[in-house]
Amino acid sequence: MANLKEVRTRIESVKSTRQITSAMKLVAASKLRKAQNAIIGIRPYANKLQEIMGGLSSSIGGENVFLRAGDEEKVLVVVFSSNKGLCGPFNTNIIKTANRLIEDKYSQQASKGNVHVISFGKKGSDFFEKSNLSFDGRYDKIFDALTFDNVSAVAEKIMDSFKSNAYDKVELVYNKFINAATQRIVVENYLPIEASETESSVNIDYIFEPSKKEIVTELIPKSLKIQLYKAILDSNAAENGARMTAMHMATDNASKMIKELQLSYNKARQEAITNEILEVVSGSEALKG
Repeated sequence: MANLKEVRTRIESVKSTRQITSAMKLVAASKLRKAQNAIIGIRPYANKLQEIMGGLSSSIGGENVFLRAGDEEKVLVVVFSSNKGLCGPFNTNIIKTANRLIEDKYSQQASKGNVHVISFGKKGSDFFEKSNLSFDGRYDKIFDALTFDNVSAVAEKIMDSFKSNAYDKVELVYNKFINAATQRIVVENYLPIEASETESSVNIDYIFEPSKKEIVTELIPKSLKIQLYKAILDSNAAENGARMTAMHMATDNASKMIKELQLSYNKARQEAITNEILEVVSGSEALKG
């Protein structure tokens, strides 16, 4: 009977775990709905603005500091992770991708101590803060109040550092939201702004009023703020999608485990009952003898 008690205890434990994972799945689904609406709303505007800036950069040349091209001696990698776990390989994949980018593309800069990292999300921050790279800041609390103004403040810091030649190159590493079950890791150029090679951007003849220089000077910082905001919204939606999927799988696995344990419990119980019957019969036969 001790074995029966042990199996029964395990069944109750797994049921409790299933209840928790099911609740976490519902919470993630609720957050995902809001995050998905946010990224779907801003993505067309951000993509179009980025396309326009890419098309303009070829005609502007070196008139703006954010368009300068030169040696990539000092590199900043901006990593977007999450503050919490229980979202499958979401954080692990981001950290691996950022490390691979640094090792494959910026190994020479890293050996000189010229690769810097800024992190959004506690998981990435904790990892890179302990690494040998130059860690320039963590913005984990931004997820508590994910607003355009808060992200803009970080974007301005990055732009100021780029203007002061603290960085020659800035790249973003984040999870792009595809759907609730699918996220795709993206390594995206942030600074300097690169010329677009798409046919649509090349063939457009823009009319500048009051002047090209004034418009571009005003438009580029806004475009960079929107680009960073879009990246963090993408990452936030992807995180909630990954967590919802992970909790869904955990709930299903718990249900399967409960069925297996229940079957083991029933078999053990039946075996115990059979043994008791055999003992009673054997005792009765012995008394008759």
